[in-house]
Amino acid sequence: MKLQQLKYLLAIFENGLNITAAAERLYTSQPGVSKQLKLLEEELGVQIFTRKGKSLGGVTPAGERIIERARVIMQEVDNIRSLAADYYEQEDGSLSIGTTHTQARYVLPEIIAEFRKRFPNVGLNLHQGTSEQIADMVQGNKIDFAIATGSQHLFSDLLLVPSYHWDRSIIVPHGHPLTGIDRKITLHDLADYPLVTYVFSFSGESSLKRAFADEGLEPNVGFTARDADVIKTYVRMGLGVGIVASMAADCADKKDLQVIDAEGLFPRSTTWIGYRRDAVMRRYMLEFLQLFAPHMEDKQLDDLRRASTQEAVDELFHDRQLPLRGGCGDTVTAAA
Repeated sequence: MKLQQLKYLLAIFENGLNITAAAERLYTSQPGVSKQLKLLEEELGVQIFTRKGKSLGGVTPAGERIIERARVIMQEVDNIRSLAADYYEQEDGSLSIGTTHTQARYVLPEIIAEFRKRFPNVGLNLHQGTSEQIADMVQGNKIDFAIATGSQHLFSDLLLVPSYHWDRSIIVPHGHPLTGIDRKITLHDLADYPLVTYVFSFSGESSLKRAFADEGLEPNVGFTARDADVIKTYVRMGLGVGIVASMAADCADKKDLQVIDAEGLFPRSTTWIGYRRDAVMRRYMLEFLQLFAPHMEDKQLDDLRRASTQEAVDELFHDRQLPLRGGCGDTVTAAA
């Protein structure tokens, strides 16, 4: 027995046993309604309506009881939908996010500030870690959203929404020899210096190392850290040339550090936000998604609620140009 069959049954009764009128009310075909009524009667083993030729003549005693119960069932269905709508619209609850330091420090502050204005009664929990640690948070069911770059193989249980692109920037103290080069910096230039950059992923190939290898070079990685602020500290100490995400090139750093554009030296990276396939999305969760990935239109957001596979999510964005996020003084722009 299907809810659709009960819906058709009530439509027939409420339209004076006229199947054609019931079909028109339901925006479906008359044969389709007749077929579902026949299947329902066969499953129940009783005749709900008497027949006069090809038309319905009346309601049988058993049919009266069935129609009565069908009304109760469909009313409860409406009640459940109403309850779900109320739950969706509620503006209190909690939201837990797992992300890297770079996202937490340089991308999320403005987003979270706006989110707090819209939903002051929603508690926010921000957890930081590497991609592997964030994946562990997902497995432990500790977070609602995961935000990371690459490492998609660690998050096969999530639906991943591509959010924006970013490049890397080189940071050095003022007066460093690299600042005196009057052309675009190359990987050969960087290979002459110890590098200070992010901790490499334990799984998957580092795009930074791959870029050097493609040029037949081996990078001299002198120090790695999880967050850009620590990298900058050690660059200031003279331990090496820093390579950080472009959005981590903060305006406050200009007093003692110089930022050198590294666009094109390394593969462009894409940050995504992910959530469980079986997640019940509250309105405030969808609005957070849209704040983090503002290129999503309302129609896409609505379609995203119904997507259950990564292929369906990818289809929503296959022809959508992601924004490009930069550093100090840069705005989020359309990607080239």
